[in-house]
Amino acid sequence: MSLSVRRYSVEHLLAVVQRLFEHRGLEKGKASSVATSLVTADMLGHSTHGLAIAPWYLEELGSGGMRAAGEVQVISDRGACLAWDGQRLPGAWLIDQAIDVALERVSAHGVVTCTIANGHHTGALATYLPRITQLGFMAVIACSGPASQGVAPYGGLKGLFTPNPLAAGIPSHGDPVMLDISCSITTIKRSIQLAEAGERYPGLWAMDADGQPTDDPRVLLEQGGSLLPVGGLDHGHKGYGMALLVEALTQGLSGYGRRDAPTGIVMNTFLQILDPEAFGGRKAMLDETDWLVRACHANTPRPGVQQVRVPGDQALTRGREATAQGVPLADVIVDALSPAMAAHGLDWPGPMRQ
Repeated sequence: MSLSVRRYSVEHLLAVVQRLFEHRGLEKGKASSVATSLVTADMLGHSTHGLAIAPWYLEELGSGGMRAAGEVQVISDRGACLAWDGQRLPGAWLIDQAIDVALERVSAHGVVTCTIANGHHTGALATYLPRITQLGFMAVIACSGPASQGVAPYGGLKGLFTPNPLAAGIPSHGDPVMLDISCSITTIKRSIQLAEAGERYPGLWAMDADGQPTDDPRVLLEQGGSLLPVGGLDHGHKGYGMALLVEALTQGLSGYGRRDAPTGIVMNTFLQILDPEAFGGRKAMLDETDWLVRACHANTPRPGVQQVRVPGDQALTRGREATAQGVPLADVIVDALSPAMAAHGLDWPGPMRQ
């Protein structure tokens, strides 16, 4: 199968992917959120959570694992604090809905926080940040999968957590700082991609069932191994602590988690939007962020590094390139989705350039 990459128009790609999910029964607004999440992930370079996972989403829709229609169940609403049951609806749509509500309320409350339990897969958390930061607000988003395991607690052997990503968007007068990290060195999806390609991790990122470090992703996927938390065997207590924090934010606060032994694909999300005007003032925060970003960029780079970056620099540059030149997609991704497209009479947009 070809590994070449071609570029596709953002506008045309969004339209055809949305139509594909609509044909599979997803309500229009939900299909739009899912398409935007997946395409934006590819635009920003988060290819593990881009259109490569669209066939899996389609399978989940077909099996009923992802619900195609419905609304959230409101568990609690105190104005600035909300708790929802996501009803296994698409995670991208659930987050978009939570952002809508938070943006409506944040100027009045200063901080709005929403937990979403029992949703479906969220995609790459970084894709939701620009919408918030461009309005001058700060955002914190975290998620976890209480029905899945793969990351062992530091000092342990058995997988207990998911990679538990934590993202933050910090506004500035220019590009925002966009943090999107996980408590484990890598993700399960990246491990699957490497294993399918016959490749290994670039370092000792996992351990086998006996606790020995390994660079073979198949040990994780086929032999009862687990991913190492950030810091590895040396400083893994730091990634472990982060995993516990994310579990508390997404499962503890939502009141639904591993203790309930859910099954299937389940994602719990924590979303918080903060208005700097409620604190030291928006201009003061933007000025402070600008100073800090300039200081990072001006820091003398170590040998082999062209310039010090801040989180989000590379992703936003890729996003601008994708807007101007097209979204880069490997032929293998197009090939994987083509049967579903053809089944609904849909055609891929022609590539913009090789």
